[in-house]
Amino acid sequence: MPITDWPEAERPREKLIARGAAALSDAEILALFIRTGLRGRTALDLAREWIGAFNGLRGFLEAGPEALTALPGLGPAKYAEIQAALELGHRHLTSTLERNDVMSSPETTRRFLSARLRSLRHEVFAVLFLDSQHRLIAFEELFQGSIDSCSVHPRQVVVRALTLNAAAVILAHNHPSGVAEPSGADRQITERLRQALELIDVRILDHLVIGEGHPASFAERGWL
Repeated sequence: MPITDWPEAERPREKLIARGAAALSDAEILALFIRTGLRGRTALDLAREWIGAFNGLRGFLEAGPEALTALPGLGPAKYAEIQAALELGHRHLTSTLERNDVMSSPETTRRFLSARLRSLRHEVFAVLFLDSQHRLIAFEELFQGSIDSCSVHPRQVVVRALTLNAAAVILAHNHPSGVAEPSGADRQITERLRQALELIDVRILDHLVIGEGHPASFAERGWL
C-alpha cells in the first residue's frame, strides 16, 4: 500500500509536523528523503532495508558513496541529499558553539566532536580554540595518524593558539577502535600540551577522547 493511502497519523511527514522529528523512527526519517518507493516497496520499506543492510542508521550514514549508490533506489541525487543533511547538522552544531559559552553546553560540544571524529578510521587530534568567554573561534584537525597512533606537536598547537588569539582550548581525539578509555600516551601528551600552553596563558579546559558511546573527559576525571 502506498504511504499516501496510510492513515494520516502514520505517514512520516504528517507525523513529523504533528509531533516533531523526535517522534519518528530512524527509518521514517530516512523515508522522508527517499520520498518515493519502488514497485511493491514503499519509501519506508526501502529505508528499513537500507538501514538493515548496514546494521543500523549509523552504519548506513557512514558508508561510502560506492556502497550507498549501489542500493536499489538510491542514486547519486539521493546520496547527495543525505550528505547535505548531515552537513547541515554539523553546521548547526558549529553555529551553536560559536554563539554560546562552550562550557555552558557540554553536551552540544560532545555531540559536535562525536559527529566530526567518531566515524574516522584513522586517529585525528583536533582542537577547539576558544576566546576569553569560551566561545568558539575555530575547530581545527591538526594532526592525523595511523589507526592506532597520532604524533602531536605542542609547538604547532601553541602557534595556532597565538595566531587565533585564543584564551582557552578543548582538545579532542578519536580512538578508531571505538574504546574511549584514555591511554597512558594520551595523558602524557596532554600534560606536555598543558605545560606548553601555560607559557602563553592559554588554559586547557578539557581533553575528550571520542569512541563509541559517551566520550571520556579528562576534566571529569580530575586530570586537568
